[in-house]
Amino acid sequence: MKLIIQIPCYNEEQTLSVALAALPRSVPGFTKVEWLVIDDGSSDNTVAEAKKNGVDHVISHPNNKGLAAAFRTGLDACLALGADVIVNTDADNQYNAGNIPDLVRPILERTADMVVGERPIASIDHFSPLKKLLQRLGSWVVRIASRTNIPDAPSGFRAISRIAAQQLLVFNNYTYTLETIIQAGQKGMSVTSVPVQVNEDLRPSRLVKDIPSYIKQSVFTIIRIFVVYKPFRFFSLIAAILFLMGVLVGIRFLYYYFIGGGSGHIQSLILAGLLTGMGFQTFLIALMADLLSANRRLLEEIRFRQKQQLDFQDAEVSNNCRRD
Repeated sequence: MKLIIQIPCYNEEQTLSVALAALPRSVPGFTKVEWLVIDDGSSDNTVAEAKKNGVDHVISHPNNKGLAAAFRTGLDACLALGADVIVNTDADNQYNAGNIPDLVRPILERTADMVVGERPIASIDHFSPLKKLLQRLGSWVVRIASRTNIPDAPSGFRAISRIAAQQLLVFNNYTYTLETIIQAGQKGMSVTSVPVQVNEDLRPSRLVKDIPSYIKQSVFTIIRIFVVYKPFRFFSLIAAILFLMGVLVGIRFLYYYFIGGGSGHIQSLILAGLLTGMGFQTFLIALMADLLSANRRLLEEIRFRQKQQLDFQDAEVSNNCRRD
């Protein structure tokens, strides 16, 4: 059994050595533990620092593509390197590496496909009240969209089985944390969480550059989650609101019409017709979006089966080489 610990990095020269010094070289249940650094177009000495501290594998993007892209690159690289389990952690040493055995245990016990580290959000001093609120809001949205019960969905400290990693496909360019849990839940994977500890803050968050930007990105991410993964519910809700408004405005016109004042409220009749028409059109969009969502799921299933077929072929080649 091979465990690969991956660390997405962008200009982490100052903190990477601290994070790497805490990582284990042996974990119960695994015969081999390797480290992988994904250099997301760093302009400092991140790569040199990684190699100096004994990282087994370094993959570099030619330019900065963002955290979600670095995460995707890491998963693909870990799969190619033969990882049975992948642990994702941060280069700023936010997460306590001593919790890695706890993180991978449910996968080793075959009770989970993905395990998310649950941070003690309420007691983290360097998280602002607004950030804590948005963390809870994101977790609530994920629970609704994924049918899972993960209390700290934005946590990036997580363990992923090989089969789960083969099925994940992140569309969001901002962050992977919420979307991967939703995908796992919708694909019928078992997702759980374990309590983890956090370390002292070494640098400001790269995702939270300022509060207005964080709010905008968080709201956009939440809306996009519903559009991509719950399109029928999202557009049906909008359609229902528009249709209901049209009906209410229409009732208002009828009221004045029957009491003899309908000629002075023809605008209400026009508005009612527009709103109900928009509601009906939006409902048609909901049906089309649901069909597109079903097609996306079929394409993801084809991609997963192709990856499994490649694994099977590699295993056959390996067995033949040993027999020879």
